[in-house]
Amino acid sequence: MPLSLDRPVWAVRLQFFVSGFLFATWGVHVPTVRAHYALDEQTLALTMLAAGVGALGGLAFAGRWVGRWGPQRVALLTGVVAALSLTLLLASHAWPLLLATMMVFGAAGSVYDVAMNAGGSALEHASGQRLMSRFHALFSFGGMAGAAFGSLLLRLQAEPALHLAATGTAALLALWWATRPTLPVTPPDAHAAADSRSFGARGRGVLWALGALAAIGLVAEGAMYDWSVLYMQRELGSAPALAALAYASFSVAMGLARLGGDWARARWPAHSLMTASALLSAAGMAVALLGRHPALALACFALVGLGLANVIPVLFAAASRVPGVPAANGIAAVSSMGYLGFMAGPPVIGFIAQHLSLTAGLATVVVFSLLLALSGARALRPQRA
Repeated sequence: MPLSLDRPVWAVRLQFFVSGFLFATWGVHVPTVRAHYALDEQTLALTMLAAGVGALGGLAFAGRWVGRWGPQRVALLTGVVAALSLTLLLASHAWPLLLATMMVFGAAGSVYDVAMNAGGSALEHASGQRLMSRFHALFSFGGMAGAAFGSLLLRLQAEPALHLAATGTAALLALWWATRPTLPVTPPDAHAAADSRSFGARGRGVLWALGALAAIGLVAEGAMYDWSVLYMQRELGSAPALAALAYASFSVAMGLARLGGDWARARWPAHSLMTASALLSAAGMAVALLGRHPALALACFALVGLGLANVIPVLFAAASRVPGVPAANGIAAVSSMGYLGFMAGPPVIGFIAQHLSLTAGLATVVVFSLLLALSGARALRPQRA
């Protein structure tokens, strides 16, 4: 990799790390928010849905904003808003204010996600190397660090509001450094631009297929982020500090798998990698739900992380290379459908948990992983060709 790209690469890695840390902090404090506002599972699900609505609203403008102002400026602005909104989660006892905060958090987080992925795509193009899986590994490691930090503070019985304030402050400082380097501008593909009309319908079809896969995969991933900690507490009777490790187990396994993801993407067809990964996720979650033991659940959550690790890096990398579609717009389109799964999936699990059990709700992870295995081969095979 050219020396001049070293600092931009590390800057974008830090952006991914911050994103994972912020999401992990929310995941760790789902039980805290539930208790603070006296929410049942259905109301908690609606709270998560508010973040999804905000995310979809933000994604409607993300590609345009990133194209106009560049990924670094957009990442700084939206990252700051996401960090500040996280610090306000426990600022009141009014549920409507919580809904508004979650909508802002979802909107800012989704646009930040597109901006950092667009920056990663630009660096991948400029360097001529596969970098996207390793970028996403930093998201997972950020999730691991955020969950471990949250578990430590819970064990020390620190005030949740203090944890949120410390996380927000640290994120602001990290974002200031991570958005300073200038990223390379990917030159337009003249052939793709010239043929944009003829490839328009095909490009839209490819983006729809990739987006559907992202939605399916992120239903499972979002369930792990939002419900695994609560599952350990309520269904398995784990202490809060141990339950917080559910998120860490999932995240560290996902991060380690993503470190080797670029190597795997270079050696195996995308559809084969997707199918094998999804089957591993389904098997891990099924054993976790049937085993009913905290230690087994933590080990199986790691298997789910291994299985889901490279789903989004593969899909976002493909979205950034659709002929006739700018990288930021392709990523935004796939992200829009992906976030529909990421944000709408967990509330669906909440509704199932309200009427049946959280175990039944998390069984959807098995179902969607199997669906991803079946549909991934068909959708990605022509994309690779």
